[in-house]
Amino acid sequence: MKSLILMLLALSAPMAAMANEEAKEGAGPVVTYYSLTPPLVGNYSLDGGPKLHVYKADIALKVTGAEALAAVKHHEPLIRNKLVQLFTQQTVDSMSKSDSKEALRQEALKETQQVLNDEEGKPIVEDLLFNNLIVQ
Repeated sequence: MKSLILMLLALSAPMAAMANEEAKEGAGPVVTYYSLTPPLVGNYSLDGGPKLHVYKADIALKVTGAEALAAVKHHEPLIRNKLVQLFTQQTVDSMSKSDSKEALRQEALKETQQVLNDEEGKPIVEDLLFNNLIVQ
């Protein structure tokens, strides 16, 4: 009886592996959230006041497929540069109100998609998320 159970287990392992392979082949491209690391850190304020305002933005980019992920990784320095430029142009109001933060997130997504559209011919990034946005 023991040998029969062992034989069934031995035969079931390859069948399970084949079922996993078939499931992978039938599945579409994988969605990945790529985090820009390290987080963006800098200062902002167009109000001209003497007080220094600082931000820290932990950003994730939503992409689908290995090719899209590779393109984002390749162009990450340019993406980071555009996002830093965008953040430094912000005012205290645009960084402190929740509806303004959503507008900033949308603008950051547009900037990121524009960079990739210019470099790759398509926007690639589906969404941009603030995992954490700290302003002081």
